[in-house]
Amino acid sequence: MPLVHISLRAGKPETYRRAIFDNLYRAMRETLDVPEDDQFMTISEHDAANFRHGNAYGVARSSDVIYIQISVFNSRTVEQKKALFGRIAKLLGENPGIRPEDVFVNIIDAPKENWSVGYGLAQFA
Repeated sequence: MPLVHISLRAGKPETYRRAIFDNLYRAMRETLDVPEDDQFMTISEHDAANFRHGNAYGVARSSDVIYIQISVFNSRTVEQKKALFGRIAKLLGENPGIRPEDVFVNIIDAPKENWSVGYGLAQFA
């Protein structure tokens, strides 16, 4: 049950944004065993004045950096998370052509009882 939010600079075409969605979903299916059609993702686009990045931690990022925040059940292993990071960078490099240096991913672990996916119910508690 990932919930994904992507932030990037405004101005990329729809095909670029769709490739991000499609490849993030593919990476999560392959590494986190995400169920089919479990696609809860948003993209927020920001103009240059409202989007900042740095080159901390020895990574030379460009203005094409994207921030990906993924909230998941707190049952994923460190190995699964590492596999996810690598798969995301590889797939986004292939399409839509984002440099690995520009793929910034953050995972937020949340207990299953913190999720309601509809009807006001705690389906996983």
